[in-house]
Amino acid sequence: MGELDGRTALVTGGSRGIGRAVALRLAADGALVAVHYGGNEAAAAETVARIAEAGGRAFSVRAAFGESGAVDRLFEGFTAGLAAQGADRGLDVLVNNAGIHSTRPIGRLSEEEFERLLAVNVSAPLFVVQRALPLLRDGGRIVNMGSAATRIASPLQIGYTVTKAALAALGPSLAHELGGRGITVNTIAAGVVRTDMIAPYLAVPEAVAGLEAITALGRVGEPEDVADVVGFLAGPRGRWVTGQTIDVSGGTYLGPPTAG
Repeated sequence: MGELDGRTALVTGGSRGIGRAVALRLAADGALVAVHYGGNEAAAAETVARIAEAGGRAFSVRAAFGESGAVDRLFEGFTAGLAAQGADRGLDVLVNNAGIHSTRPIGRLSEEEFERLLAVNVSAPLFVVQRALPLLRDGGRIVNMGSAATRIASPLQIGYTVTKAALAALGPSLAHELGGRGITVNTIAAGVVRTDMIAPYLAVPEAVAGLEAITALGRVGEPEDVADVVGFLAGPRGRWVTGQTIDVSGGTYLGPPTAG
């Protein structure tokens, strides 16, 4: 018996990277997982297949955040997927993981790029939560994927950092509003994690060594490091944690290096 047997989860951006690891973890814990993707159908199909091979249940849902009507399409696909699986129309765990990155300093950040960052990283999860609330059962879980960049000065990703700070700001207010229903809301402040998004950077040994040197635990994060924390928050043992931003960065930039 898994901790999430009989529960339903929706993971946005669940086809690759951290989102895939989260989907695999929640499915392993027993949840029926809706794997959202924006455009990479093959990656989403692979995630669903890996879950099925491990004995879990999942289906994919396409919606390109930033496009008009994307949230509507997400929930149309979600409810249709539940029906196809013979599952009740409801939701227990929502993980807002989908997001896009930017590596431009303030002097090179265009208005168009920033508006897209806001649309995908802030507006989409906000309105996904809004649409999910009628489906979300009492005692449910909402986990938003933020970033440790919000506590670390990072001029080259200022637009991204601002949007992740805005997403984190949703947590306490939502937690307060939904606490009466036993629904928890938390934010994960993820650090550098080995995903496709930063794969070219991690292909440079000097870059990896630099990251390891500023991280207390001495290594680059893996998607599973983050997924395990999401799994805790989504399960019964996370019931008394809400309104919090939890740093999952291995102690990045906690202070100057120490000897041994």
